[in-house]
Amino acid sequence: MTTPANANQPVVFKPRTGKWFAGATWVLVGIGLVFAVVTGGFEGLQTALPLLTLAYLAWWLFWYPSVCVDQSGVTLINPVRSVSVPWASLIHVDTKYSLTLITPTGRYGSWAAPAPGIWGTHRGRPEHVQGLPGTTYGHGQSIRPGDLKNTDSGAAAYLVRSRWNELVEADQLDHTAAASAEVRFHWIHTLCAAALIGVSLLGFALS
Repeated sequence: MTTPANANQPVVFKPRTGKWFAGATWVLVGIGLVFAVVTGGFEGLQTALPLLTLAYLAWWLFWYPSVCVDQSGVTLINPVRSVSVPWASLIHVDTKYSLTLITPTGRYGSWAAPAPGIWGTHRGRPEHVQGLPGTTYGHGQSIRPGDLKNTDSGAAAYLVRSRWNELVEADQLDHTAAASAEVRFHWIHTLCAAALIGVSLLGFALS
């Protein structure tokens, strides 16, 4: 789920479910390509573009998204855009719908860390609500289902809040010099996805 690191190295969170979906999709695509070659020879690969499109979408939507926590702040890597939030700009971490970083100028959600559904909430155990950073708990030590450590949103939120709490306690945040969140759009990834989908649909229309 995370890449081990010490306090001075970035920690990268990737959801387990995303890896499973991507892996399962690539296996199915591989089987489909083998079947296309067996039944139609290498000419059969000419009709395999929809499978390659599916493989790319699995990477783009399930494998690529992540949450990176480092010395400078938190970076939410989503399919269409990445958002880098400096620690000094962070004022709240929410998990109602997904890991969401709240700053004075906006709210930024993470594709890689969605809040759990009913099934994920029911899998929560007492140890999943204990030992969380103090900012996790609300009135009467209550927490959201998305704060459970066994969920994608909860695991990512734990990483963010833990590092944030360390910096606050060490008095290392200068809020007077806080910078705005930096947003970068992934134009190449998005255009590749649009082009592959468009060509695949055109192929179906002409077949």
